[in-house]
Amino acid sequence: MIKDIDKENNRISFTYKELLGTWEDNIKEFEQGTVVKGIVRETEKSKNGIFIELKPNLVGLAEYKENVEYGQDVNVYIKKIIPEKKKVKLLIYE
Repeated sequence: MIKDIDKENNRISFTYKELLGTWEDNIKEFEQGTVVKGIVRETEKSKNGIFIELKPNLVGLAEYKENVEYGQDVNVYIKKIIPEKKKVKLLIYE
């Protein structure tokens, strides 16, 4: 998507994030109490949790679990969706 055209400097700025949808748009595809696939995107060093990407513009936080690595595909249980805070609480499901 074209974000900006700067004719003075002969530059065009592009973005793709807007094409990924908003948090509200993306969360509509998910329901609390279901198991879905996700990708591990970050494991907190303090072991407070693991960020799981559900969609390219939608990430939830799962409880910390040993032996989970960046980029790993995982099944997660959606414990809670909190729209007012734009948060999704997850549990890595085995």
